Amino acid sequence: MSRVSKPYEIVERALELSTADGCVVVADESSSANLRWAGNALTTNGVTRGRTLTVIATVDGAEGTASGVVSRSAVTADDLEPLVRAAEAAARGAGPAEDAQPLVSGVPVSADFTEPPAETGSDVFADFAPALGDAFARARSGGRELYGFAHHQLTSTYLGTSTGLRLRHDQPNGTLELNAKSPDRTRSAWAGRATRDFKDVDPAALDAELAQRLGWAERRIELPAGRYETLLPPTAVADLLIYQYWSGGARDAAEGRTVFSRPGGGTRIGETLSELPLTLRSDPHAPGLESAPFVIAHASGDGSSVFDNGLPLAPTDWIKDGRLERLTTTRHSAGLTGLPVAPSMDNLVLDGGGERSLEDMVAATTGRALLLTCLWYIREVDPATLLLTGLTRDGVYLVEDGEVLGEVNNFRFNESPVGLLSRASEAGRTEKTLPREWGDYFTRAAMPALRIPDFHMSSVSRGV
Repeated sequence: MSRVSKPYEIVERALELSTADGCVVVADESSSANLRWAGNALTTNGVTRGRTLTVIATVDGAEGTASGVVSRSAVTADDLEPLVRAAEAAARGAGPAEDAQPLVSGVPVSADFTEPPAETGSDVFADFAPALGDAFARARSGGRELYGFAHHQLTSTYLGTSTGLRLRHDQPNGTLELNAKSPDRTRSAWAGRATRDFKDVDPAALDAELAQRLGWAERRIELPAGRYETLLPPTAVADLLIYQYWSGGARDAAEGRTVFSRPGGGTRIGETLSELPLTLRSDPHAPGLESAPFVIAHASGDGSSVFDNGLPLAPTDWIKDGRLERLTTTRHSAGLTGLPVAPSMDNLVLDGGGERSLEDMVAATTGRALLLTCLWYIREVDPATLLLTGLTRDGVYLVEDGEVLGEVNNFRFNESPVGLLSRASEAGRTEKTLPREWGDYFTRAAMPALRIPDFHMSSVSRGV
């Protein structure tokens, strides 16, 4: 066999080797670059590259179509035939796949399918790194220490099928997390950003934001657990609504297992979830949040199907003007529920029509409210109501009549994002944000700050 090494050649050769009734091959070529720092100084940096190949074989039988999926990393030309045969053996040894559908066909070939993969490297930080060094100098002179990391990854995905699909998508993904601490470690503040290329990240602005929060924390105020008017920043809203999005499968709802199940049967599609004109949507072409415009499924699960690989994705409203509009479906679950096909996507946007920034919302506060920085350690308590619990982190501040008075203790919260949407009294300006809890899995989000009149802080937490 001729030597093959380019991603598209790997895909084509794997398809040639297949003897199954159907075959899908997904090649992911990734490169990444990172910087880490502590105590106002860079500590490590590095660049990595990798390849993962997934082969999905489908075998038709008297009782239905079975699928076998095998993924391996660092695949070379010599590994191809054993990998393809392993996927075929897995399919032949499996029972009929519940989600079996005809493989997708008729999608135009990507013009760049045969081009080399896109790559990132240390040069992605060419402007960011010097600006970060300037932020270190300002932090030192201001008596604070900066810790954190910056990570950039570029993944080129090549998808080919026995039905003729030849699709390609390049996905950049950058994250920045920055912590500022007082020298005695008693005060801590966090800021995070998601970016495609680090050209829209300003370390000086982030350092100024953290310096302000450390200043607020010089005054400490103890508060008991209870219900408080609370300003949730975009990062916290993202963490809560991403979990809601992940819990929005139509099949589970139709079978009575989730918060989106209608009592007595069916789903809650069509119900009003918020009196605010909130629209929650995904769009693979959303500016600055671009994601794959077709389904890429390395495995079948509750919200994905390997049979849907290559299915085109279109802008979708999950909630429109406060009304539940769609729940996620594969082609299989759409058929089971009678709902439109609406695959999940890799970005999420909440629009509420608001124009105020978080700072404007703080200034407009009358009476007492809490201002959060972020949430973490979020866990599900009750799927029937989507009750979540978790902790506040890196700064909770007391606001009175438009002014921040100081930092209060951390809390454990118990809240449902669906319940929060129903009680929110104000939505601010939508902006790109990095979810703190789910930033390793989902980074393309744009959210407004939300004002919640009675956010439930269920107990005091002594953690940082």
